[in-house]
Amino acid sequence: MKILLDTCAFLWLTTDAPELSEKAKILFQNSNNPVYLSSVSAWEILVKNQLGKLPLPSAADDFIKEQCEKHYIEYLSLNEKAVFNLYRLPNYHRDPFDKMLVCQAITHDLTILTADKMIMQYPVATVW
Repeated sequence: MKILLDTCAFLWLTTDAPELSEKAKILFQNSNNPVYLSSVSAWEILVKNQLGKLPLPSAADDFIKEQCEKHYIEYLSLNEKAVFNLYRLPNYHRDPFDKMLVCQAITHDLTILTADKMIMQYPVATVW
């Protein structure tokens, strides 16, 4: 299974937070599952950290790089093909970060690792 982490899943997995489901931990730790962090999530983390809404133990960019390296998480860039999926999505909510993750998952045939009930409503594979 190719996994795309939603932003909360990335933060929870890299800090071993209690919010994690046991299934999420197992899937994340399985080396047969390639795991990706979207540039969209990196952008969201940087923005929220800069606004003071997301404290991190180090500079946001350093934190992201260190955690991706430590946990063998690959980066997934946002491309035009994924963006063009946006108009096909139902308008369940207004979070542009989540919508782009859904678009990327559809485009690249990824399963989103998420606890977010709103993301789970979209026509995309999710697991938690």
